[in-house]
Amino acid sequence: MLYLYKLDSMYICIEGIDGAGKTTQCKLLKDWLEENGCRTELIGEPTQSPIGRLIRRILNEPSLPDDDQQKILGLLFAADRLLLKDKIEKAKDEGTIIVSDRCFYSSMAYQEPEDWIIEINKFAIKPDIVIVLDINPENAQRRFEGLERFEDRSFLERVRKKYLRIAEENGFFIVDANRGVNIIQDDIRRIIAPYLGICR
Repeated sequence: MLYLYKLDSMYICIEGIDGAGKTTQCKLLKDWLEENGCRTELIGEPTQSPIGRLIRRILNEPSLPDDDQQKILGLLFAADRLLLKDKIEKAKDEGTIIVSDRCFYSSMAYQEPEDWIIEINKFAIKPDIVIVLDINPENAQRRFEGLERFEDRSFLERVRKKYLRIAEENGFFIVDANRGVNIIQDDIRRIIAPYLGICR
């Protein structure tokens, strides 16, 4: 758990189900941090690496969900995540704030079994701050483009409940993402500002 004093670098992750608005909020947060004089780098999962491209291809396969394919996805995400490890460590050493669209906790929410997911991700760097964008699956579907398997409403509801449980167990911040983009971003900034000594 972080203490409220000014930090020179930080690894921030925005989490939530598909359609929660993570990508938009990450970009807005990066812009705001840079406006406040912070060196910032935006990353996301899956990456643009060959592993990340393979993950995207599997996500678009109509045969999902399938237990074996979900396990394959878990392994691929863990491998893709390792490609970010050095990048995150170097950025933090250089005093850069990393804003990440998803991280290790996405795999915990989306793939199973959870203990196995934790084991294969044991070398992944955990964020300093995790903010979960909590949205009703029906509202998420309205925002989502519908290109990936994870748009199924019952599946999204199960994942949403897992996110909320994980957030409660780990003391993560939860932001109501059923509202407008600017209101959500303002809540995120209120969470981040004290850690970086930014006046609100």
